[in-house]
Amino acid sequence: MHKIVSSVVLTALAGSLALAYPAHAAGKSQTATVKEAPLRAHLAFLASDAVEGRGTGQRGGELTVTYLETQALAAGLKPANGNSFRQPVKIAGVRALPQQSNVGIVAGGQALPLQFGADWVWGPGDAKADHMLDAEMVFVGYGISAAEEGWDDFKGLDAKGKVLVMLVNDPAPTAAEPKRFNGAGLTYYGRWTYKLEEAARQGAAGVLLIHTDASASYGWSVVQNSWANAERFQLAEGELGSGLEGWMTDATARKLFAAAGQDLDKLRLAAEDRNFKPVPLNARVKGEARAAVRTLNEYNVAGVVPGTDPKLKDEVVIYTAHWDHMGKQGTEGDTVFNGAVDNASGTAALLAMAQEAVRNPAKRSQMFLWVAAEEQGLLGSAAYASKPLWPLEKTAANLNLDSLNFVGLAKDVNVPGSERTELGAMAAATAKKMGLQIAPAKPDLAGGYFRSDHFSFAKAGVPAFSVGAGHSWVKDVEASDAKQKAYRARYHQVSDEYDPSWDLAGMVQQAQFTLNLGRAVADAPKMPAWKAGDAFGKARTASK
Repeated sequence: MHKIVSSVVLTALAGSLALAYPAHAAGKSQTATVKEAPLRAHLAFLASDAVEGRGTGQRGGELTVTYLETQALAAGLKPANGNSFRQPVKIAGVRALPQQSNVGIVAGGQALPLQFGADWVWGPGDAKADHMLDAEMVFVGYGISAAEEGWDDFKGLDAKGKVLVMLVNDPAPTAAEPKRFNGAGLTYYGRWTYKLEEAARQGAAGVLLIHTDASASYGWSVVQNSWANAERFQLAEGELGSGLEGWMTDATARKLFAAAGQDLDKLRLAAEDRNFKPVPLNARVKGEARAAVRTLNEYNVAGVVPGTDPKLKDEVVIYTAHWDHMGKQGTEGDTVFNGAVDNASGTAALLAMAQEAVRNPAKRSQMFLWVAAEEQGLLGSAAYASKPLWPLEKTAANLNLDSLNFVGLAKDVNVPGSERTELGAMAAATAKKMGLQIAPAKPDLAGGYFRSDHFSFAKAGVPAFSVGAGHSWVKDVEASDAKQKAYRARYHQVSDEYDPSWDLAGMVQQAQFTLNLGRAVADAPKMPAWKAGDAFGKARTASK
């Protein structure tokens, strides 16, 4: 049905929008200058209630995909998937049914009084609706198995049939080992997504992560919104997770460990040592956990500006931004999570950038890729990386945009992760030409490099990073700092809404930098390489 609707809408809207994209003379080189007017227009629409928060598996998501493919056509992009701008992403949607379940934790012979949402959240990781559990709980520290670090939290443990309890993040550096697990920065081993993946590899029946605001870098409300108040999604093909995946609050964990005859603080300390061994808890997860499960197709949207060089046009630079947010949730009050900054901003920026790239093509081809279901665990970009529309070995780089600068002009630009590849030097050169500075590198305490869609490309060996907003403001420094900091309270809340009074000069600046850098990569004699010894560079080498 959507194909018929989309075809009609595309034909009608493409004609009506043609005037918004002035034609350019073929072969006539022009400066690719990102314009604020189209960026603002796209942002205002994508963040409006009309698209209902761009939810995965919701009506607003379908409206967003239709809008994007229509705009891609009107801008002059070529479909990247044959004659279609859409790339299907098969997804399983799961929603826990706590009212129809009786699963709980029994510790020290007593049932813990747990309230779903307030104390813990859970759901299936294997897209199955029903799980009967009577599983021993085992504390496995950080839940890390990393041969290159000489680290194994599963020493001698047969995890099959057990529910693993894990800490988030990775072990802290010590005076004796200041560089272990990237020192003060976070590695992928510290990400909660890794924890769930490792539990499945260990064959566990389930996994529960202990949440703290500090370790997660966000409050429990973010976990509630994603796990308790909304349908969650996972890829329906490939490697699946454990039967039960979830989180518990720190307060709940303390009650559990105390009832099980253990001291959580002492075990946290023990987990910092590479000699740590799994600790069985006098506790079990028991009962039936039920969930509503459905399978659906979501869509990435991809369009291409063909390259002009007879040989280099076979290689591509990919710009990405995730189009999804959290959609509509609840029945009372404001139910739309508009996601203006996260990530209508990046989605709109790519549309404005594509318009200019079409007018001024580069030697290599350029792909503009709007990926689905980032908020559900980078699902759209992961699906693309597993079934790419352009060979990964011929993909020069991926530049990602997620949550752009809505504050105002900055003197700098943030390029975390670029230093892992030759993109770092290219970014510095691009910034210099624009009169910008590269923001000083900081330890990646929250694991930001592993939390945006570029990471799916990096894992597959493609040099990739997200272009971040600067923080050295050109004007009204104190007020601008306050405006930026105030956004933290709106992150993943219904209050992340578009404000027509926003100064988008900084957003345009960030988009322009990204397009300029992409153009430099697209025109370079050779594709950028990973720095020697980088873990993700191994995947690139293996593909050659």
